[in-house]
Amino acid sequence: MQINCITVEDEPMALEKLNGFIKDTPFLSLQASFDNSLDALNYLTTNSTGLLFLDIQMDKLNGIQLLESLPDAPPAIITSAYDQYALKGYELKVLDYLLKPYSFERFLQAVNKVREMTVKNESKQKKDKVPEIIFIRTAYQIERVVLSEILYVEGMKDYLGIVTTRKRIMCLQNFNAIFSILPEKDFVRVHKSYIVSLDNIESISRQRIKIGNKLIPVSDSYSKAFFTALKKYRRVL
Repeated sequence: MQINCITVEDEPMALEKLNGFIKDTPFLSLQASFDNSLDALNYLTTNSTGLLFLDIQMDKLNGIQLLESLPDAPPAIITSAYDQYALKGYELKVLDYLLKPYSFERFLQAVNKVREMTVKNESKQKKDKVPEIIFIRTAYQIERVVLSEILYVEGMKDYLGIVTTRKRIMCLQNFNAIFSILPEKDFVRVHKSYIVSLDNIESISRQRIKIGNKLIPVSDSYSKAFFTALKKYRRVL
């Protein structure tokens, strides 16, 4: 897990020290660094970050004002030589307050709090995320299928084969029926006999799609729609 950071500090030596601490911390990555709050504000209006290190006393716009100016302020750690701003900082829900001069050990205590919080949030998001599923009627039962596990759908005479990361499911549905329940942003028909998962495409060469060990043809009649869908799904350079 890597946490992107932005530093805002108008004292050159303090900025160099802070950036050095970040570079010496394996799970932190220095995204951008500013020696004034106005440039930082302009950057943060169009860019997001995982963690903001922020000095308080700066010209024109101090650190507290910078935080208050951001409609969706990122997690922040204040670095200051003055402790009178601590209460205001905590009112703005800063994660920690590093009083200058601070040691690398004290710096690590602060950023480890951020790492623990980030890990907990990511874990919670994974638990809260419910996989999208569909139910497929086969000859003998109704099977639950996780959409993200579908690699492709293959027409086989009177049957359809739904090939997933775990197994192949045979069903009597026709292509129009199966295509109508698959999300069109994730699946596209590339041939009269194939529907593919865009997320599982490994490569495309000479009108053939490689998914796992399978080479799937892209027919002329579906080629334009396929490449249009691919550009919408992921940028193609």
